[in-house]
Amino acid sequence: MATTIPTHPQRASIRLALKQNRLLREMSTEAWNDLEPQLEIADYGKGDLLVHQGTTAMEQFFILEGILKRVVANPEGKEMILRFAAETDMDTSYAAWRLHTPVPYSIVAVTKVRCARLSMPHWVEFLDTHLEVKARFEYEVMRLMSEVMAHTITLHLLDAPGRIARFGRKHPDLAGRIPNKELASYLNLTPETLSRLKQRRAASEKKGG
Repeated sequence: MATTIPTHPQRASIRLALKQNRLLREMSTEAWNDLEPQLEIADYGKGDLLVHQGTTAMEQFFILEGILKRVVANPEGKEMILRFAAETDMDTSYAAWRLHTPVPYSIVAVTKVRCARLSMPHWVEFLDTHLEVKARFEYEVMRLMSEVMAHTITLHLLDAPGRIARFGRKHPDLAGRIPNKELASYLNLTPETLSRLKQRRAASEKKGG
């Protein structure tokens, strides 16, 4: 069940977490005063669906605790994970909103997650009132799209050890936090192959050290 920030028993820690968000931390006091009353705080369990692929009900999410994944599935149910996002990050349906198309992916909780969320119409209205936030946000959206594209290219150009090494360089904050099955899916490996390669890499680093 979602609740507003002023009525939440942990509102002080929630406000602190929001002010550490990559997009929100540079906002003016005026922008904060406009945005906070519109945010809902929602908690999700592992595996909960925040956004369903194909929906036209779009939202903006700021992650306070936990990890989300963006995932696409074909009609046969085969899935591909496009990205992970954790604390200080966000996920969004903004591109689909602007293109007037259904959301082309699902957003799912990898772990227990707490988010601040608001509907896309309200978020767009807020952005149109605070153009400096809109500029930073649209840059973030482009960065996320570039990140997804780079990951897709990586799956074709790098071998399995290279994919694992790249993930460790790009996402050191997520090391050890993502379940092996989820990370293997993201890297297009079997869980067994991922475990074997991680053990081999750890043994090589230990020997080298």
